[in-house]
Amino acid sequence: MTDAPRVTVDPFAVTVRGLDDPHPTRAALRAAGPIVRAEAPAGGPVWIVTDDALAREVFVHPRIVKDPAQAPAGWDPRAAGLEPTAAEQPSLTTYDGPEHELLRRAHSPLFTARRMRDHAERITELARESLTRLAEPGGTVDLMADFTTRFPLSVVCHVLGVPLDRVDDAIAACRHMSSGDPEDAGRAMAAFEELSAAALDGDRRGLAVELGDRVPDDMTREQVAYLLFTLLFAGQLTTDPALGFVVARLLDAERPVAREGTAEEFVRDTLRRHPPAAFSLWRFTSADIELAGVRLPARSPVLVDIQGINTDPARPIGPDLAFGAGPHYCTGAQLAQLELSAVVEVLRADFPHACLAVPFARLRQRDLGGVQGSRLTALPVRLRG
Repeated sequence: MTDAPRVTVDPFAVTVRGLDDPHPTRAALRAAGPIVRAEAPAGGPVWIVTDDALAREVFVHPRIVKDPAQAPAGWDPRAAGLEPTAAEQPSLTTYDGPEHELLRRAHSPLFTARRMRDHAERITELARESLTRLAEPGGTVDLMADFTTRFPLSVVCHVLGVPLDRVDDAIAACRHMSSGDPEDAGRAMAAFEELSAAALDGDRRGLAVELGDRVPDDMTREQVAYLLFTLLFAGQLTTDPALGFVVARLLDAERPVAREGTAEEFVRDTLRRHPPAAFSLWRFTSADIELAGVRLPARSPVLVDIQGINTDPARPIGPDLAFGAGPHYCTGAQLAQLELSAVVEVLRADFPHACLAVPFARLRQRDLGGVQGSRLTALPVRLRG
């Protein structure tokens, strides 16, 4: 066995660049090898997988787990952006093995393509209503200021059964979660508990009630509320930046091909180039293992470079990793693609003269640091041309 090549570039640095500019470290990571060693944001080494086939092996490896209890002993959970451990808080994103399979069986039937299509008409209406309201004053509107947050939260609230008059509360809670202030995080969790209660106790029968009926019998109401929090927050955190890239590419005057083909094809291509998460969520080795000839000690953090693999010119033709792979494949993938496609269809049909208010080349994306991806700093558009 050998050691993984060490890279001196910082793949987690906060940077600002053009939308078509490649990430400054992706090529360097790929060139160093299929698995490389870098410095983790929380300190110590992290092993990053840059090869498609090896990534798919990682996603199903029985000794590479999601439970933060296996994180390096010296890591500060808050600084590392870790969820509570699986023992502290059951979650799809922290459970592994049979426990994860049981919880996933409660979620998966609710988020199939067929079930999501049942909501397609209402999701399209929400996109149309929101964009029409923004277009009424005329002139230029920055879609990143509110639309890319409000629309996905409106969709998730609708699907779960949270009353839509609570969307502003959901927006405020998501922004508190992203502030980095522990007190804000506490206020956000309290708000999410109220939103979950509104979905579980109201007279609207959304998927929150169905999920509550399907989870294992020993789960408490508070634990179900946490599952709903993860759906609400993740539904905004990932779809918000993706919306910016989808709309920017759609309205690029130099990219008329964006107006051709199906909305679904255009969305899939955009997500391949700009995946909702640049890296996989944290994974950790539960024992000493060998991966591609490299020895990884127990409690080693492992990441998959999703964006780097998706945009590798040598990547084999086939499904990309925008929503991961294996047992932890994103539960909300069908919903995310449906709502992104709905925005594309509404812009094409109802706003045929919509255009960017600045040249595409002047738009900027900001890498958010850590395992998060990037988000447009602004998206000024003229919806009526």
